[in-house]
This record gives sequence, C-alpha cells and structure tokens, in this order.
Amino acid sequence: MGSAFGISSFCLNERPLSEALERLADLTDCVEVMDEGSHRLHDTELLESFDFDYSIHAPSRGVNLASLLEPIRRASVEVTIACFSLAARVDAGVVVHPGYFAWPLERAEAERQFHLSLVELKESALDLSIPFYVENMGDWEHFLLKTPDELSLLDGAGFALDVGHAHQNHALAGFLDARIDHFHLHDNDGKADSHSPVGEGTIDFSAVMKAVRRNGTRPIIEVGTFEGVISSLKALDGV
Repeated sequence: MGSAFGISSFCLNERPLSEALERLADLTDCVEVMDEGSHRLHDTELLESFDFDYSIHAPSRGVNLASLLEPIRRASVEVTIACFSLAARVDAGVVVHPGYFAWPLERAEAERQFHLSLVELKESALDLSIPFYVENMGDWEHFLLKTPDELSLLDGAGFALDVGHAHQNHALAGFLDARIDHFHLHDNDGKADSHSPVGEGTIDFSAVMKAVRRNGTRPIIEVGTFEGVISSLKALDGV
C-alpha cells in the first residue's frame, strides 16, 4: 500500500528481516532497512522479492568514518561502500553516520579524517549512481554533526535530519532551516534518545512537517516498536 511516510525496519529489529518486510507491507510501500543485527544485508535477493521503494541505513556499530586510526577509517569506508553496492541493486539511497573522536583535542583531526572518507564515499556514490545522506547525531559525547553550525562538514554531501537527535541537542529549529534530503521521524522528551512514537514526546511536528513539505521528501518513521509506528502514523495524519 502507498503512504506519505516510509518506515524503518528498526521497529522490528528483533524479528527476521523477511517477517519485518511482510508486516511493513501492510502499512507502506517505502522501507528503510537498518543494515545491522538481524537485518544485516549480505545480498539483495530478499529485498528484490518485495515491491518497496528502499533506503538503507548503513552499518554504524563498529564503523567510524572519522577515526584517527587510519586502518579503522579505511575499513569503515570499505564497509560503507559495500553497503552502497547493495543499495545500487535496489535503487536505494543510503544513510551514514559521520563518526566520532575519543578526546576533545582530537576534534580537528577527526574532521579531516571524515573529509577524507567523504571524498571516497562521494566518488563511490557517483560511480554507482546512488544518493547518500549524512545523519546528525544525538547527544553523544565526541560525535560529529550534532548542531547546525557543523553542516559545513558535509561539503556538499546530502543531509539526513534525525529530528529526535536534533531535539535532544536543542537544535531542531536551526536544522529545520537547512536543506534537508532525508528525514528520520521519532519523538523524545528532549533528554533521552528514546525513539518514542510521534506524539509521546515534546517535538513540534507541525514545524517538522512544514520542512518535510518544503524539501519535497518522503520522511521515514524510525521508532522502536511496530505498535509505535501505527500510533505515529495516526498522530501524523493531517499534520
């Protein structure tokens, strides 16, 4: 079925991906696959058996595109490009995390390392004819891209606004003024990154949906439970 919203497989991340896709097919024709855990992708055979428009959230656990340890940065790029290659088979865009550093004094070097990774990712995405989007991070110490003044780090790459992360950092209003290529929708109380259903936190989704319409994108609901997806769709109806 069609829907104004895509849905992340994250809501069913403890179930096999085949089951998740079956259940999501009753709610939407657009799915973002969380390429982690039980939904880790090794090929696209299963994805191609469904008639979804896809995006893919690249692996982030163990991946650090800003690592000061060059072998780790290179391996992180390789893992991400492998995800790009799978995404190209199903005409999917890819969401990536920007990376992190261990100590405050390492920030400038981490930014340079992230730039090196971006150069390689842009080249791969161009070769494969897919878009990719860098996601803003939550209130996690030493991560890049937590506030709007860091958007220049993207150097022309696509931007994925995670509204829950932005709200947690008290930065949502500033991010909503930016050019946004992809949206993750979930709610929270401004403190914990709870991935709560829309309407159960303190985010003003009327402002968020104005930005969605202005940017002409189909947002992805990324909440923690399947029941939360259903309540989020109801909460967003008519917003």
